[in-house]
Amino acid sequence: MTSVERTAYPRFKRLITAPELHLFFAPTRDEVESASGATDCDGHLPTLLLMLMLMLKSYQRMGCFPKLEDVPEMVVDLARQAVELLEGPRPRGSHGSSTAGRRSSPR
Repeated sequence: MTSVERTAYPRFKRLITAPELHLFFAPTRDEVESASGATDCDGHLPTLLLMLMLMLKSYQRMGCFPKLEDVPEMVVDLARQAVELLEGPRPRGSHGSSTAGRRSSPR
């Protein structure tokens, strides 16, 4: 049976090992710098940067944009360290509420 991570509707694994975490979800310096240039909103810059990193790394690994609440805490923490963001609330996004961002259900 195919694992759920390799299906048409990928999800995060329940247990992500440390090597997998750093191999697939650690942002590179270039990615962080590029994302910093793309987010120019001063007041919310750290949060937007964190959200952008989470979406970028999730898409690179899974081929889709997950809801932010579906991203495992360990992935959020790794991205938070990469963008040098102090502890704070978990990022929330509204991209999952639009019909354009929803996955269609299988028929």
